[in-house]
Amino acid sequence: MLRLGFPVIGVQDIPRATAFWTSALDLVESAEWASENWRTLEHADGSGRALGLMRSESPAEALPRIHLDLLVDTAAEQRAEVRRLIGLGARDPGWDRYPPKPDFVVLADPDGNLFCVVDLSNAPSG
Repeated sequence: MLRLGFPVIGVQDIPRATAFWTSALDLVESAEWASENWRTLEHADGSGRALGLMRSESPAEALPRIHLDLLVDTAAEQRAEVRRLIGLGARDPGWDRYPPKPDFVVLADPDGNLFCVVDLSNAPSG
C-alpha cells in the first residue's frame, strides 16, 4: 500500500540545516539513512520520522510551489516563534505577496528555503 512519507528539503549545507531544523522543531538526528548527502530527522519523543534533508546543488526557489507550514495557536505565539526562528538563523526574505490580513509570516531557512509560521487563530487568510 502506498503511503505518504515525510517532507524533504534540499539544502547545500547538511550540518547547518540539521542544526537549524532540529532546534527549530525539537527534532533529533537519526542514524538511520544518514550519509554525507542525507539526514533523517525524527521527533524527539520517538514517535517517528519528521523531515529529510538532502544535499542539493540547486538554489532555493524564490516562489516554491511546495513549502512547510509551521503551526501555532495564537498571534502572540507566532510573534515569539518568528523571533526564535530568526535567532536560530532564519531570515525575513522580504515577502511582498501577503494578502490584506495574513495569518502567516514567511521566513527563509539558512539555505534560503521558504516556509511559513501560521497563526491558526487567524486562519485562513485570503
